[in-house]
Amino acid sequence: MSVSRKDWSARIDDSLWAYRTAYKAPTGASPFQMVYGKPCHLPVEIEHKALWALRFFNRDDNLAFKKRKEQLHELEEFRYLAYESNKMYKENMKRYRDKKLKKKEFKVGDLVLLFNSRLRLFPGKLKSKWSGPFVVKEVKPYGAIVIEDSKTKESWTVNGERLKVYLGGEFDREVCILELLRT
Repeated sequence: MSVSRKDWSARIDDSLWAYRTAYKAPTGASPFQMVYGKPCHLPVEIEHKALWALRFFNRDDNLAFKKRKEQLHELEEFRYLAYESNKMYKENMKRYRDKKLKKKEFKVGDLVLLFNSRLRLFPGKLKSKWSGPFVVKEVKPYGAIVIEDSKTKESWTVNGERLKVYLGGEFDREVCILELLRT
């Protein structure tokens, strides 16, 4: 049997099983374990455990009721621990990301450049990903900054992480590209 891209539908069940039974670091468990409260067993293991369970089968309803109630409490406790683990994981990731961020202070009247993350639409190695300069019109709390285009007098609010201070003067972008190409 040859492997091709058309065979993806035949592999989707295996892929889902692998995803649902794989250990996830944020929760400390697999999705299967989160739903059923116990780890997933391979089919051979299930068959063996089923035969083992049949040998020790007990028809005492009160005992079965108590055991099931205990299992439900254990499942709730397990889910709570997974929730707490996920919460701690997110806090650690936030702390790690915040440590990497550089604190930027902008004042009203500063000249700034805006990072253009959508530049992928226009291919070209030498295109700058920074546009501007723009004038800081207002600094809002939590990193939001209102900038204004000095030519069109159009203003909008952006995240302060997408800005950097503009230190240079006027330059012609096409002349700089031509000079880069000549060298």
